[in-house]
Amino acid sequence: MPCGAGLGFKRRMLDDVLSGKPSAVDFFEVAPENWIPFGGKLSKKLRSLTEKHPFITHGLSLSIGSLDPLDVDFVKRVKSFLDEHNIQIYSEHLSYCSSDGHLYDLMPIPFTEEAVKHVVGRVKHVQDIIERPLVLENVSYYAAPGQQLKELEFVNAVLSEADCGLLLDVNNIYVNSINHGYDALEYLQGLPSERIVYGHIAGHYDEAEDLIIDTHGADVIDPVWALLQQAYAHHGVFPTLLERDFNIPPMPELCVEVEKIAEFQRQSLTAEQRA
Repeated sequence: MPCGAGLGFKRRMLDDVLSGKPSAVDFFEVAPENWIPFGGKLSKKLRSLTEKHPFITHGLSLSIGSLDPLDVDFVKRVKSFLDEHNIQIYSEHLSYCSSDGHLYDLMPIPFTEEAVKHVVGRVKHVQDIIERPLVLENVSYYAAPGQQLKELEFVNAVLSEADCGLLLDVNNIYVNSINHGYDALEYLQGLPSERIVYGHIAGHYDEAEDLIIDTHGADVIDPVWALLQQAYAHHGVFPTLLERDFNIPPMPELCVEVEKIAEFQRQSLTAEQRA
């Protein structure tokens, strides 16, 4: 189980981290899809890191909400990857990315009771195959087709009925609160503390005053940092990592934000001890 402050790991970071893990980083997160196709030297290099340092996985293409049949062969390959690298946590997006083929984007699942039942069945199937709990991320979305439930009601119903974990993405809460006009803190406090396995924090792009795009391509802004602090105050400190998917600065600059996560964690733990 990871703890502390982590960083999303990219292949371009491989040789740098092999030379010496940054002291600010307590754990790394990888996307299985970015590594499963490769064997040989690349696989051995990753294995040399996963043997020494804590790693977790965050998938891109499980498509847990799709109406397409579950890709069981893919899930089995993920299971083999997890076993090979002795990784216990596999998280994915509470969304879908396939409909008669890949859509190459994360699409919003309709917030309905029917969709809850559909997703829950697929989650249980995945968990049976990977022999680990599946951890689902609250996602950013830009439309809510066929909505019958509030987003929070939908997320909580899936977590409860599937008996799975939550990857709490703080930036996604902030993005959705602006785009859909709800209270970010109220949403945050409505999530079940006992389901939180770890968290994400990231940057985004302001398309307009009332439209934010979740890009993971910029520095984290102050309101999102403040929401992370409120998350720790309400739910307790949980492992949290920085996502940066493009416009990736040098490792020392990334570590400044990772260190900021760790500082907020220390502050929150100190406040808990004083209370």
